[in-house]
Amino acid sequence: MIDRRLFKLPGLMGRAIVIAVLMFIQAIMIVIQARYLSQAVVNLWHLQPIGTIVTPTAIFIVSFLARHLLGVFQQRTFYPFVEQTSGKMRSDLMTKLFRLGPSVVEKAGTGSVVTMALEGIDKVQTYLMLIIIKMMDMSITPWIILIYIAFLQWNSALFLLVIYPVIILFMVILGLAAQSKADQQFAGYQHLSNNFVDTLRGLPTLKQLGLSKRYADNVYHVSEDYRKETMATLRIAMTSTFALDFFTTLSIAVVAVFLGFDLMDGHIALLPALTILTLAPDYFLSIRNFANDYHATLNGKNALQSVLDVLEMPEIEDRQALTDGQWHDDSHIQFNDVTFTYDNMDTPTLTHLSFDVHGNTKVGIIGASGSGKSTLINLIGGFLSPDEPGKIRVNGQGLPHLGQDAWQADQQYIPQKPYLFHDTLAKNVAFYVPTATRDQIEQACANAGLTDWITTLPDGLDTMIGEGSRGVSGGQAQRIALARAFLDDSRHVLLFDEPTAHLDIETEAALKQDILPLLDNHLVFFATHRLHWINQMDYVLVMDHGVLVEQGTPSELAQRNGAYTKLRAEMGGAK
Repeated sequence: MIDRRLFKLPGLMGRAIVIAVLMFIQAIMIVIQARYLSQAVVNLWHLQPIGTIVTPTAIFIVSFLARHLLGVFQQRTFYPFVEQTSGKMRSDLMTKLFRLGPSVVEKAGTGSVVTMALEGIDKVQTYLMLIIIKMMDMSITPWIILIYIAFLQWNSALFLLVIYPVIILFMVILGLAAQSKADQQFAGYQHLSNNFVDTLRGLPTLKQLGLSKRYADNVYHVSEDYRKETMATLRIAMTSTFALDFFTTLSIAVVAVFLGFDLMDGHIALLPALTILTLAPDYFLSIRNFANDYHATLNGKNALQSVLDVLEMPEIEDRQALTDGQWHDDSHIQFNDVTFTYDNMDTPTLTHLSFDVHGNTKVGIIGASGSGKSTLINLIGGFLSPDEPGKIRVNGQGLPHLGQDAWQADQQYIPQKPYLFHDTLAKNVAFYVPTATRDQIEQACANAGLTDWITTLPDGLDTMIGEGSRGVSGGQAQRIALARAFLDDSRHVLLFDEPTAHLDIETEAALKQDILPLLDNHLVFFATHRLHWINQMDYVLVMDHGVLVEQGTPSELAQRNGAYTKLRAEMGGAK
């Protein structure tokens, strides 16, 4: 139930101590409340004057109000910490994902990452808000009550002490079953998110191929699986709640029966007996609340684990080694026998890559699917680190990797599927340059061919797009990514990872006319499997199963009749 990393959150222990002190005072109020309520009832039972219940009733009311006000104060005290922690966690997660690069998103799935960063953090906030206070309640309140009951009658206290771990054991058994079901439910939720996002992105293509109905059925089946997993989790949660209520109620009934026998035998007076009976429900209340919140916060616990797992992923170190990261006309980058292997793989994905690029050169990276094009783009972008340091040189300086702050600050990355934030179109375009003026944003949109589309929008540049807002086609999303690049002309390195892979030929042809002017006066690495782009490249790297099998200018490669010529023949040539 508790992730040990939870206690490493900055400031948690200090707030937990404050909650513990407040909880201790609250437990004292519970005892006082029960004692003086019982005193008032006993006085009435003994037919004493009405004035004898005024003081006990007043003390009961004060302690009752104090008890609940302390509960409110605990929430008010802890909420700012939870809000600050969850907000920082969301910011740290986004920063971490940015520094780790697109490979992490590709591995986990876009839907899963978006769910983690948005709904996941909200669930973490609920989890933190509930679990700490409930833990403190269960750790303090029952024992204060038990100690007081022991002073009144030791055998009742002994029975309550013995039954408590039995109930906890039963709760643990059902809790483990609920945890297993919740894990399956959370995995199903992530699968549903990824499936839904992928289906939405490919919907135009699916409609053109006549496969949209088939994938609609696929979405239905994935949703139905998630519904069944949710219902299975709820069945266990309801069963465990019923069982816990049954056992605690039965335990209170047993205490009441034995207190009744003791009263009849004269072994205990009415006041302590009634006080014990009044305190018994409060003795079990904290564990019942904890059990109910256990099921309510399982998704929060899973979300917290996922977030912390990402935050603890090792980053590329030594990011300040590059002394001059800005690309110039006379700059050059060299790969010398570079090999890269993913952590979960035994064989290298890229093997012994060597090439040398000078100045503002347009470099095409081609090859069949799975040849290593995207991995090479991620390596050049600094999102991945080669197996051996010192194999990459920029302007003659040997580097352990290209995850250098100076290098990444001078580059723009345009992936297959640009991410659009839930915000206005203008702010999405100004992602890299938030201080851009309205005129600059409009000019960037014009350069990217967005003007005609923007005029059809109800609010123009102020139209909300992204998650949960106006839908954007694949071609429009790529144009927004291009507008970002046009707007920020201070970056001189452009990385394209198959930006038109999911577009139809007509859309790609129109988009190409807007991309080509952007390539001028930049160092460009353009990974693609559509060979008509090669006619606009100065230099070509031909990849095959992670090996750089051929390189040179397009004209040189065409004359060699090697891998490049064979690839063109297999793919139908350049268009």
